[in-house]
Amino acid sequence: MMQERTTHGGNWRRLAAAIVAGAAVIAGATSAQAQSAVIYGSLGNFDIANDTGKVCHGFEIDLDGLTVDQMSGAFSSNRYGMPTITSTPTGVAVRYQTTYSPGAGWATRTLPHTVPWFSGQCYQWVAGTYENGGCEHFGTYTVANPTKVTARWMCESDADPSVLVPVDPPTAVPMPTYYVQPPAQPNNPPQLVAEVVAPEPAEVQGLFGNAQWLRSFRVELLRPIALDELMADDPAVVPMDPGQLESDFSILQDEPPSNSNGNRRQKRNSGSIAPTTRAVVRRIETWEFTGQYDPITHEALCADGTCSAPAPDEIGQLIAVQMSGANVQPDALTVSTSGNGSVDSSDKLIACGKKCVQPYNAGTVVTLTARASSGSYFAGWSGACAGTQSTCVVTVNGGVTAVATFAPQPTKSGGTGGGSTFTLQVSRGNSGTVTATPAGDKTINCGGTCTARFAPGTRVTLTATPAAGKAFLNWGGACTTAGANPTCTLTVNSDVTVQPNFSK
Repeated sequence: MMQERTTHGGNWRRLAAAIVAGAAVIAGATSAQAQSAVIYGSLGNFDIANDTGKVCHGFEIDLDGLTVDQMSGAFSSNRYGMPTITSTPTGVAVRYQTTYSPGAGWATRTLPHTVPWFSGQCYQWVAGTYENGGCEHFGTYTVANPTKVTARWMCESDADPSVLVPVDPPTAVPMPTYYVQPPAQPNNPPQLVAEVVAPEPAEVQGLFGNAQWLRSFRVELLRPIALDELMADDPAVVPMDPGQLESDFSILQDEPPSNSNGNRRQKRNSGSIAPTTRAVVRRIETWEFTGQYDPITHEALCADGTCSAPAPDEIGQLIAVQMSGANVQPDALTVSTSGNGSVDSSDKLIACGKKCVQPYNAGTVVTLTARASSGSYFAGWSGACAGTQSTCVVTVNGGVTAVATFAPQPTKSGGTGGGSTFTLQVSRGNSGTVTATPAGDKTINCGGTCTARFAPGTRVTLTATPAAGKAFLNWGGACTTAGANPTCTLTVNSDVTVQPNFSK
């Protein structure tokens, strides 16, 4: 299971740069060869109400299955500041707490939550409600998947008020796990899966745990997001509009191994990752379940019989809001063009300028062909492709971009437009011949025909063949860069002369 949070503001930006530079992959249930998207880390912050009934002075997040070096930071813009991060027998503990001094007691506190919930009341910058609002904002950031996450308020010990102890049951914060599910069909968009497991374990073995209502909102963005954007008072980034609802209310409740089907313990949502998507953001809420429980099994019993539509007396206060975002990079090929021309792929999945973006399975080899429009010529590739050959072969791993540039056909007068031709002249070699393809107004086979005229932008390949007992040495003139290679390819955009050199 994976949960990731980071520091607010500048610390996050430094962490994000390190994560992206290192391409930290949060691995899912599939192998690297099957991946068709990379998760560079899921980011998130959560607002949590103090529902313990006590005055608390800290908060603890236990992440099982991790080591300290897999922690990248923690959210610190709250009354408790930066937490301590320490190893435990099962993983890592992230502990927020204020300072204590004899006589003065604890420096600050979080009161029990008693006021109606609204977005932003847990934030320092909402001065009117923050101090006595009874809630806070916490988070951690990891680069690996915890096997289990438990979050609890830290309150005074009954035996020693100078000592903080975690309060059970744990808080009902939804902790999402993200992983990539490869597409069912090759070169289709992959699925980004989010799973949430019931945060409160059963208090009695063999029975159901306490229930909460869960619902989720989802939005895709065309850019990566930073942690400090994932705040409940930022609707420009965090989805909360009814039109962004991903899944409506359903019961989340720990289930016993027997007498259950597992549908309540774990909720799963998934959606295709478009090739241009760079972040998927979710707002996941948990609400109080105030309905009836089975007196024997402690299973939540809902008026509708399915627990998919809470009755007014079955839903209470909002408990927690998890703002979670996965920065992703799908395996996809993006083609762009400059000038008048088009690019097609040999598999016919790209026909740019109509369709210029296509998801591919990682490792797919794609052949692109650039075609100039009338009055233009292909000037060359950039990005994942290079050179001036009209075809280019690319291997898709992550996001790959190829740019084809087309230019107007030049004329001798320096203007633009079609209709004029340029002369390609091959100097006679006394110890060999030179042939050229394609043919211009004549077919070059020099020593016989050594000059031909070509339309601007024509790619011409020259081949030098030495006479018997002789050797080809090198090229001069417009083919100098081909050196001792007996084949030279050039683009005719002016009058040019080529000199083949043979041994005497």
